[in-house]
Amino acid sequence: MEVTYTHCAGLDVHKKTVVACCMTPLIKGEVNIVSRSFSTITAGLLELSDWLHSKSIQQLAMESTGEYCSTVYNLLESGFEVLVVNAQHMKNVPGRKTDVLDAQWIAELLRHGLRER
Repeated sequence: MEVTYTHCAGLDVHKKTVVACCMTPLIKGEVNIVSRSFSTITAGLLELSDWLHSKSIQQLAMESTGEYCSTVYNLLESGFEVLVVNAQHMKNVPGRKTDVLDAQWIAELLRHGLRER
């Protein structure tokens, strides 16, 4: 599939944590995938923002998880193109899943331009 966004991230947002997965290009079309967890308190979200900037992230996507995503969105919207997408449209393949895999799946969909319209 064609790459639409070269420096992007997927966020899996919960009440107390945000798991972020960054995808950035390496040589010869390879992709660097790095994940980290952050607290949802202000200090943790500021750390998340700094980390995303250090990875040269430009776009990020997160599922619309009700009230939990609004604080994250409000803090990140000034520094990034933030997409809030319908969780039903981002369904992953059934089976074993983790927050890290969810964040990676969201980043992968965004990377290839598969976003809610």
